[in-house]
Amino acid sequence: MDTDALIAIDVHTHAEVSSRDPQPLTAFQEAAKQYFKHDHARPTIPEVAAYYRERRIGCVIFPVDGERARGERPVPNEEVAELAHENGDIMIPFASIDPAKGRHGVREARRLIDEYGIRGFKFHPQYQEFFPNDRIAYPLYEVIAEAGLPALFHTGHSGMGTGMPGGGGIRLKYGNPMDVDDVAVDFPDMPIILAHPSWPWQDEALSICLHKPQVYIDLSGWSPKYFPPQLVRYANTQLKHKVLFGTDYPLITPDRWLADFEKIDIRDEVRPLILKENAKALLKLG
Repeated sequence: MDTDALIAIDVHTHAEVSSRDPQPLTAFQEAAKQYFKHDHARPTIPEVAAYYRERRIGCVIFPVDGERARGERPVPNEEVAELAHENGDIMIPFASIDPAKGRHGVREARRLIDEYGIRGFKFHPQYQEFFPNDRIAYPLYEVIAEAGLPALFHTGHSGMGTGMPGGGGIRLKYGNPMDVDDVAVDFPDMPIILAHPSWPWQDEALSICLHKPQVYIDLSGWSPKYFPPQLVRYANTQLKHKVLFGTDYPLITPDRWLADFEKIDIRDEVRPLILKENAKALLKLG
């Protein structure tokens, strides 16, 4: 990946459609379309690559393994890795493994790192129904930390399930970033990304990111015009090297996100850090 040729690096995009075994739109995905107010088609991984290549934006892409908790088959990690590497000029593959898989998940993580060149791991505690500091996940974190790879955790409110009866069974309590603080203490060498503005726990996320050197915040899942004021304030100052551009594509497009980002009060010298330079350093690119 030639990072000098890119204008930005999006650290949060989703692989939602398999090119090899496409699945129908799920109730969760349909509800998410309503919540995020979009009606564009779900792209395959090669289509995501073409879309981002046209815009000269690099992207981290991953599935979400919610098969046990939600009964929905994710795009296989192997497919994500293979297609991302085929589009390595623009894409970086992360994997997703349900921590409840136990020793099988640990073996899978090692195999994905060694054989498929996975560059990080995505966790969605609400969707996967686990607290990040549950010791069931620690053997998996040990593999990730040993490889020096980042772990990305969904935090805050969940668009998944919003508007569905009972929130689709999603329990918001799993999204409190303070549970990730324990993980940051116990795995000080594992880079951690707190995904999304962590409302209603935004101050907790800022405190964790300020306190723990290896913790970052990505700005995905929200239009920048809705960012809490304290998030903007810290992004401009004490956390300017630890905040990352992310969209949640295809739910939010980079076109919309970047247009709204231009309109908020971010210092000129901080914009390139958020859009690209911080991700370059975290992901060891260039």
